[in-house]
Amino acid sequence: MQLRGKTAVVTGAASGFGRAIAAQFLAEGATVALCDINGDGARAAADALGGVAITADVTDGASVEAMAVAATDALGAIDIVVNNAGWSHPNGPLLGVDEATFDRVFAVNVKSIFHAVHTFVPRFRAQGGGVFLNVGSTAALRPRPGLTWYNASKGAVETLTKSLAVELAGDGIRVNALAPVMGETALLETFMGQADTPEARARFVAGIPLGRLSQPGDIAAAAVFMVSDAAEFLTGVSLPVDGGRCV
Repeated sequence: MQLRGKTAVVTGAASGFGRAIAAQFLAEGATVALCDINGDGARAAADALGGVAITADVTDGASVEAMAVAATDALGAIDIVVNNAGWSHPNGPLLGVDEATFDRVFAVNVKSIFHAVHTFVPRFRAQGGGVFLNVGSTAALRPRPGLTWYNASKGAVETLTKSLAVELAGDGIRVNALAPVMGETALLETFMGQADTPEARARFVAGIPLGRLSQPGDIAAAAVFMVSDAAEFLTGVSLPVDGGRCV
């Protein structure tokens, strides 16, 4: 029970990496607010796993503040915030991405962290510390063609993680990131830019030395360690969970 007594907020928790992270946190003894813009999905996940479901739009500051209030009312003071909610444009030529899509990608992937920081840092300071875990991507470290604007958004997450870590360390606030390789989630075909066929998978898996895509459980296991007291001396770290992709 590595997270016994901890309270956590996980965004994008209705499915994919977020749901797996929430499930593993619960299994490790944490109480968890499963937050998602898909309120029905969040409630279904909470019904299946435990925890509290909260509907929230991470791109909207007022919604994130309301999420924090609801989570605190339900769980007490929050120890851990996992900024997992993410979005991408389809894999394809960079000039094919319009401004509205670009704005959406950066709002979900980057502006969400801005809102989380503004919302939770005052609370963390008041209680003497806390942990942020941002879900980035190997796209920031080894970008693939076809995902330029998504890659750039995850590059921002990488830099934000390091800058926040050094600025907030004196407050007892740790900030780290995970950098998953392409995984088996609802966004897989978006990242591929084509149907999920065995042939398509083989082309992407060819660049991963351990020979498979990431699984939500891989990301969840890494997340547990990074937010636990076992990692209390780690901050500003971006941990690739990538089967060797970034070597």
